[in-house]
Amino acid sequence: MKILIVNSFDRGGAANACLRLHKGLLDVGIDSSVLLQHKENDVPNSQVFVPLPKKKSYGDRVRNKIKRILFELKLYKPKPIINQEQVFLESRKNGLELFSFPTSKCDITESKLYKEADIINLHWVAGFLDYKTFFKKNTKPVVWTLHDMNAFSGGEHYEESFLGIDPNGNPVKREITEAERLVHTNNIKFKADIISKSNNLSIVCPSKWLQQEAQKSHVFKDKPVYHIPYGLDSTIFKIRNKNFSRDLLGIPLDKKVILFVADSISNHRKGFAYLKKAFEKLDREDVVLCAIGNKSGELASLNNIQELGPVNDEKLMSVVYSAADVFVIPSLMDNLPNTVLESLLCGTPVIGFPVGGITDMVQDGVNGLLANEISVDALWETLSAFLNTIDTFDCEKIRQDAVNKYDLKIQANAYFDLFESIF
Repeated sequence: MKILIVNSFDRGGAANACLRLHKGLLDVGIDSSVLLQHKENDVPNSQVFVPLPKKKSYGDRVRNKIKRILFELKLYKPKPIINQEQVFLESRKNGLELFSFPTSKCDITESKLYKEADIINLHWVAGFLDYKTFFKKNTKPVVWTLHDMNAFSGGEHYEESFLGIDPNGNPVKREITEAERLVHTNNIKFKADIISKSNNLSIVCPSKWLQQEAQKSHVFKDKPVYHIPYGLDSTIFKIRNKNFSRDLLGIPLDKKVILFVADSISNHRKGFAYLKKAFEKLDREDVVLCAIGNKSGELASLNNIQELGPVNDEKLMSVVYSAADVFVIPSLMDNLPNTVLESLLCGTPVIGFPVGGITDMVQDGVNGLLANEISVDALWETLSAFLNTIDTFDCEKIRQDAVNKYDLKIQANAYFDLFESIF
């Protein structure tokens, strides 16, 4: 049984998740390959997609030649091409999540890896998968692992309810424009029409929240939707000596450390504005906020802030989690964030809002704390409560519970069982 994993990139959260699965499948003896649209890293058994050259018909060649002659004689002037999709994307408000259309110039079925595979495992394929071409030509069982809502939404990767934060630290309800409604409606109808004709499609969601959203969607309402959480290599993400970790990273040994991880703090869905205000309100000299990700001037106004920059090595990232007393994820919407799993496997408790897959992972009072609502005050109160009860959290138990649920072998075996059932 040969499995082909398809993903747009080999970098980023979704890419990390699918490549970890790829490794897990290889480790349990499954023949797994990866097809990428953009390849930067040396991933075993992976190839970048190279489209076949398109042959122009005789009629097209004749028409193009006539147009060139008329253009040179100044008898023909081509009309400017207006990309309506790009116009729409540029009209969207700043801070919103990514938006992707269900079209592409790529035909994945042309790939040699596709032709050799028995089962296709789609992952994050925005900009890579052309719905119409793929599902019309595909003849193989497909398992589509969702990492966000894009596969069944009107184009948004997360259908955000909020955009902005008011002076009192509460979320501002987002207003959907008529142009957005029209595009969303058309895209959903387009996807649903195509997917309805596919009889060999199974959906996998890493979080129970995303599973529920997919099941009630117009696109996947008649398809089987399974729940298989992400898996991590528990030999990499593990508890490391806290003093050694802090000394290595230059973090004070005598302070309580709050960790925040994000590639970009300008993404409103990631909720950094809430953490920033809550941290300012905390106003404690014995607490330091450590930030992982691209450095930003927005953090310059904070006291007791330490920006460590991007960390791409998994072992070093486990050192970062081990150096922290708590990991805070202030996302307003999320699937099953890898960062939360990584933190728990390193024995570090987690604080977050009660949204999405975060509620799957964080057991309030056991391996972290959940705020009672999305607001600055709620996050501040939760941070304060944690700092006052910090010694009640058992790091060894937090890790062991996480290993029992999210070890990579558990995920790989669950996928193997699913693959066998549809093969």
